Amino acid sequence: MDKTEFKEFGYKFVDWVSDYLSGIEKLPVLSQVKPGEISGNLPQKPPGRGESMEEIFRDFQEIILPGITHWQHPSWFAYFPANNSPPSVLAELLTAGIGSQCMIWQTSPAAEELEEVVMDWLRQMLGLPEGMAGVIQDTASTATLCALLTAREKATGFESNRGGLKKPLIVYASEETHSSIEKGAKIAGYGSENIRYIPTDEDFAMVPSLLEEAIEEDKKKGLQPACVVATLGTTSSTAIDPLPAMGDICRRHDVWLHVDAAFAGTAAILPESKWMLEGAEHIDSFVFNPHKWMLTNFDCSAYFVKDPGALIQTFEIHPEYLKTGKDSEVKNFRDWGIQLGRRFRALKLWFVIRSYGVEGLQEIVRGHIRLAKMFKGWVEEHETFELMAPVPLSLVCFRLNGGRDEEDLNDLNRQLLESLNRTGKIFLTHTTLRGKYVLRMAIASRTTKEDHVKEAWELIKKKAEEVSK
Repeated sequence: MDKTEFKEFGYKFVDWVSDYLSGIEKLPVLSQVKPGEISGNLPQKPPGRGESMEEIFRDFQEIILPGITHWQHPSWFAYFPANNSPPSVLAELLTAGIGSQCMIWQTSPAAEELEEVVMDWLRQMLGLPEGMAGVIQDTASTATLCALLTAREKATGFESNRGGLKKPLIVYASEETHSSIEKGAKIAGYGSENIRYIPTDEDFAMVPSLLEEAIEEDKKKGLQPACVVATLGTTSSTAIDPLPAMGDICRRHDVWLHVDAAFAGTAAILPESKWMLEGAEHIDSFVFNPHKWMLTNFDCSAYFVKDPGALIQTFEIHPEYLKTGKDSEVKNFRDWGIQLGRRFRALKLWFVIRSYGVEGLQEIVRGHIRLAKMFKGWVEEHETFELMAPVPLSLVCFRLNGGRDEEDLNDLNRQLLESLNRTGKIFLTHTTLRGKYVLRMAIASRTTKEDHVKEAWELIKKKAEEVSK
């Protein structure tokens, strides 16, 4: 492809993306294709000769696009969002064009130094303690693995990297914790049997007294507590674990405290939501995802640590081919995580924060929380729906309840969810809370307005009547 053709299709693709984002509401939120439908329309052997970009782009629109579930749709109420925004998209274009591999300062000085500055911007925006240092990871799962590995090394005097684990180390998390905790504990060598799932209260938040009991019991058995994971905004219900009490316990027992705030962390940019981070002085590591609620393209996960030295000592390695004369003067972020190769993720985050400003981002987050409170009110006022969890932020957990027994209610709400998603007009997902099948209304997409939430509620009520007959 020569320069002329590159410019021609570059303009065409930008036009297409602009039209896509402005017209996305006309598309079904959830892809309507059947399993195997996309692969069945693709050649099973690679082309011997190069094909024209015209043909490739046509097939993208005719074959690939129907198989896309549209995460940027204003009626996306599933999971949590993976938001983007025009400034972030444009930054990704520049990132792709530059094609930097940002493993060490020398391979891209601007990437390292911009990441350092932008991460401190985020620290200030959230209100994390001064002195905490940040690095961009790809996902919260990776950041949590980094925390578990660092906690492991800290607990073993940095010996397990060299000689392996000599005795079991124990991880503690609430029964509502994210599945990445178990995966990370398995990868990091703790073993899934050495995770203690602490019961939660009526709001689905960890009970601190039961955490301390579990730690003390393990100590009596000669086991070594190594890491506690607090969740600010659980995946099922956005429950907020009590950070101050958990922090006190971790300090008394000398246990690493990691905070998973993957979705909910963005809310801490609001003055009225700073309560979430009370007790932050106890945090050893903290992660949240700007690629969820801060309008930054996936992937971009912000990971902060109190003691960068412990993180670096866990991950650093010094092959000769990576040594430079500047190493003593700079940060080489390849020593701050698992990957050697690193994308220039800081650029899109910089574009977003500068384009919207803190006040613009606050306005969007505050608006989503307002819409969730509105939806919560409709659920509470309706005679056949019930609220299933508190609504501290912008997720509403609810179900249809016509007075049937629990097993029938689970089936009824499963039918309701399937009926709603088949329409293609909205997309919701479910969870279970105390064994009860619950619908999740996650209101956090950049393009979602009040009319979209109202339309969703009307459709929910209509489908509820149909499945209840």
